[in-house]
Amino acid sequence: MSARWLTLVVLILALGGKALGHDGPPFPIVVDKQVGPCVISVWTDPDIGRGSFFIMTQANSTGCVPDNLTVHLFVQPVSSRLPEVGYRAAREDQTGQVQYNAYVDFDVQEQWRVRIKLDSPQGSGETVAFVEPTPPGLGRWDLLLYLLPFLAIGFLWLRAFFSRATKKHKRHKTS
Repeated sequence: MSARWLTLVVLILALGGKALGHDGPPFPIVVDKQVGPCVISVWTDPDIGRGSFFIMTQANSTGCVPDNLTVHLFVQPVSSRLPEVGYRAAREDQTGQVQYNAYVDFDVQEQWRVRIKLDSPQGSGETVAFVEPTPPGLGRWDLLLYLLPFLAIGFLWLRAFFSRATKKHKRHKTS
């Protein structure tokens, strides 16, 4: 039995690789910040290949979000190995909130500077944040991969439970 455990431990250690930075739902990089005529929050899922940015806008104390507001995202590696590239965010009216969505191309996993610029006749402004894109996940297989440790622990617990129950049953028969 100990050889099996040793083999299992060696296998787990041998297959262990570099941990991925972020894989999951979007996370905030800017929260409730006054930028030009609006208060914005920016959420992102920065995957290598195509990263998603969601800019939620709220009116400041003066009124509502301007209808003619334009939102642009500009990204550039912090290393400056590439020039800054701009993307226009598309407006999406949701119930009680105006959101802008932009999809950005990231080629490698490194620190990127993200500049968000808002323009309207009521005013303009910009803010800067930083993200590190991560490799995209495994798709549908992610759930199975993440469940495996819990399933293994559950299996071991059930095996120990039934083994103990079998030993108790055998002791009662012999008594």
